[in-house]
Amino acid sequence: MQYILIVYLVVSFGIFILPGWLKKQKALLLTLVQLGAFIYFATRIPEITSMPSEQIFISWLPRLGLNLEFVLDGLSMVFALLVTGIGTLVFLYAKAYMKSYSGTDKFFFYLMLFSAAMLGLVLSANLIQLFIFWELTSFLSYFLISFYHEKESARKAAFQSLYITGFGGLSMLAGIVLLGSVIDSYALNDWIAGADALRESNLYLPGLLLILVGVLTKSAQFPFHFWLPGAMQAPAPVSSYLHSATMVKAGVFLLARLSPVLGGTPEWVYIISMVGVLTMLTGSYFAITQTDLKGILAYTTINALGVLVLLLGIDTKESIKAAMLFLFIHAFYKATLFMVAGLIEKKTGTRELSKLGGLIKYMPFTFVIALLALLSMAGLPPLLGFLGKELIYEAKVQSPGIASLVLVLGVISNVFMVAVSLFFARKVFLGKSPKYEKLPNERGFAFLIGPAVLALLSLVLGLSPDKLGTAIIKPALFVVSTEAVEVKLKIWHGFNQVFYLSLLTIVLGVGLFWAMLKKKKVLEIWRRVNDVVFSVQLEDVFAWVMDKFVVISKMKTKAVQHGYHRYYILTIFVFTTLLLWFQVFVTRSWDFGIAFSMKPFYISGLAVVIILAAAASTVSRSRIVTIIAMGVAGYGISLIFLYYSAIDLAITQILVETLTMVMFMAILQRLPRFAVLSSKRTRFRDFLIALGFGSVMTVLALKAVNVNLNPSISDFFIANSYDRAFGENVVNVILVDFRALDTLGEVTVLTIAALGVYLLLKTKKSKL
Repeated sequence: MQYILIVYLVVSFGIFILPGWLKKQKALLLTLVQLGAFIYFATRIPEITSMPSEQIFISWLPRLGLNLEFVLDGLSMVFALLVTGIGTLVFLYAKAYMKSYSGTDKFFFYLMLFSAAMLGLVLSANLIQLFIFWELTSFLSYFLISFYHEKESARKAAFQSLYITGFGGLSMLAGIVLLGSVIDSYALNDWIAGADALRESNLYLPGLLLILVGVLTKSAQFPFHFWLPGAMQAPAPVSSYLHSATMVKAGVFLLARLSPVLGGTPEWVYIISMVGVLTMLTGSYFAITQTDLKGILAYTTINALGVLVLLLGIDTKESIKAAMLFLFIHAFYKATLFMVAGLIEKKTGTRELSKLGGLIKYMPFTFVIALLALLSMAGLPPLLGFLGKELIYEAKVQSPGIASLVLVLGVISNVFMVAVSLFFARKVFLGKSPKYEKLPNERGFAFLIGPAVLALLSLVLGLSPDKLGTAIIKPALFVVSTEAVEVKLKIWHGFNQVFYLSLLTIVLGVGLFWAMLKKKKVLEIWRRVNDVVFSVQLEDVFAWVMDKFVVISKMKTKAVQHGYHRYYILTIFVFTTLLLWFQVFVTRSWDFGIAFSMKPFYISGLAVVIILAAAASTVSRSRIVTIIAMGVAGYGISLIFLYYSAIDLAITQILVETLTMVMFMAILQRLPRFAVLSSKRTRFRDFLIALGFGSVMTVLALKAVNVNLNPSISDFFIANSYDRAFGENVVNVILVDFRALDTLGEVTVLTIAALGVYLLLKTKKSKL
C-alpha cells in the first residue's frame, strides 16, 4: 500500500521533468497510474472478503508514539476503489477538458497529489497520520478550486473552503489528542480495543464534539455547507472528483471509521442524525431554486452528504448497510452529472438553465447518459439509486427514537430530489432549443467514456446488485459494525411499507415537477420567498466575520506590536511579575525554613557592598560612577560564585563584566551629555515594576531552596562522567558534554560581545 503512495508522489513531481513528447500525454499517463492502482485494489477484494484486514507498520518516531501505519480492510477498500476508479475516469475526462488551458502541469500535479492524499487518508491506521493526509486534501483542494485564479470569485471560494475545512481539521486534531490521552495511543487498533474506556471517559463528549467539527466542515454539513457551492469555481474535472469520491467523502469515511469506537451513544445518535437531517433537507430544498447546472449539482451533493451522515448517525446495521451502498450510488451519478455539466458548458458556452434546451438533438448520447444518472439520483427503477432509496427508507423506519421525524423529513427531501432530477432533464435536453452561438456537438471520446461507464454501472448493478453486496459492502459493514452481517441486495422487496413510501415519493416528486414546469410562477414565488426568509446568506456572514477579524487584528497589532522596545520589556516584566506573585500566593503554604546567618562576615559584607553598588547605579548622575557601580555589583556576584565553588560561573561572570565595562567605557565618549529624559511619574512607574519583579524573584529564590521536585542529578554526573564521557573532571564534562549546547551558547555570546567591542574600538568618530 505504501508503495502505491510513493508511486503517486513520484509521478506527480515527475510531470515537470517529462520530455516534451511525453508531457503532451501526461493526462493519459496519470490515467494509467490510477487504473493500475484500481486494478491492484480490485484484485485484493477476494483477500479482504476472506480475512479481516491487512496491516503494515513502519517505525517512525516510536518514543512519541508516532509511526506509519496502514490498513486495508473492507472500509478502506470501498473508498480506495472509489478514489482510484473514479480517478481513472476523471483523469481521462480531464485530458479532453483541460486541452485548451495553460498551466495544466500544475493542475495535474495538484490533482494527482490530491488523489494520493485522499488514498493515504483512507488507508491510514494511525489517527495523527490520518490528520496529516486530511489537511493535505484541504490544502491541495485550495489550489484546485482557485485554478482560475484571475477571477476574484475563484480566489474567494478557495479561501473560504480552505479556512473552513482547515479550522475543522485543527478542531479534529484537538479532539484526537484529547481522546488519545485517555488510552495513550493514536493507533486505530488501540482506540478500538479501548472503545469502552473512551466512551466512559469524561473527555468523551468534548473529544467527540471537536472531531465532529472536523467531520461536519469537511463534508459540508449544516451550518458549514455553504462553502461547497462556492467550490463550483473549480474546473469540471475537479468538481466531479471532489464531490463524488474524495474531498467531501473524507468526513463520511472518518465517521464510519470511528463508529466502532465512538458510536452507540445517545450523543452520537442524536447529534449526528439531526445534523444529517438538516443538511439533507437544506441541500434538496435549495437545489430546486438554482439556475446554474453546477449549482444544482452542488446542492444535491449537500443532500447526499446529509443522507450519508444521517445513516451513520442512526448507527444500526441497516443504516450502515444503506450508507455503504449509497456511497457507490452517489459517486456514480454525481461524477457522471458533473462531467456532463462540464461537457455542456464546453459545447454551449453556458451552464444557465434559461439558456439551455433541446440538446437531445445535438447530444443524444449525452442525453442517455445524463438521463440514467438523473434517474438514479431520483431513486427510480431499475437504477442502483432505487435500491439505495429503498434501503435508506428501511433504515429510517428502524431508526431508534427519531424514526418519525427522520422519515417525514426524508420523504420531503426525496420528493425535492425527484422533482429537481426531472426538471434538470427537461430544461437541458428537451423542450425548445434556444439560439446557440455555435452548434453543440459530442466530439471527443474522452468526454463521454467516463460518464458512460458510470451510468452503465448504475444500470447493471441496479439490475444485479448481489455481487456488489457480497464482495464489497459486506466486508465494509463488518468493519463498521464489528460483526458479520449478511448482505442481500435485490431490486424488488415486495409490497411493503418501504415500497409504498417509495411510490409516494415518486408520485409527489412528479407532481412537484409538473407544477414547476407548467406553473412558472411557482418557482418565481419560491425564489422570492427564499430571498425574504433567507435574506442573510451564510457566505455573507462568513465574509463579514473575516472582515471584522482583520479589523480587530489590525487594532490588536497596533496596540501590542507598537515598535517601542521599552514597552515590550515592561510588558514582559509586568506579566511575569503578576504570574509569579499569583503562583507564590497559591503555594503560600510553603515553609521557608532558612536559617539566616551573618557568617562568614566577609560574604555578608560583600552582599552589603553589592546592594549599595546597585542602589548607587540607579541614583547616580554620572555615567562613569554608574558603570563602576554596576561593575562592582557584577564582580561581587562572581566572588560569591567563587566562594561556593562555582568556578565556571565565576569565570563566566568575570569575563562578561569585563567585556561589558570595556564596551561601556569605549562608547561612553560618543554618547550625548547626560540628561534626564524621563518624568518623575515614568521613573516612579519603573521603580514599582523593578521593585515588584525583583522582590518576587527574591521570594522565588528563597522558596526554591526548600523545593525538591526531583532528586538531585549530581549523583548521575559523578557516576557517568568517566564511563560515558571519558573525563575525570566532572565540571568540565558537564560543560562540554552533558551541557554542550548551553556552553556553546555562552561561547557564542562572548564571541559576539568581543566582536562588538573590537568594532567599537576600531570605528572612527567621523563615521558616527
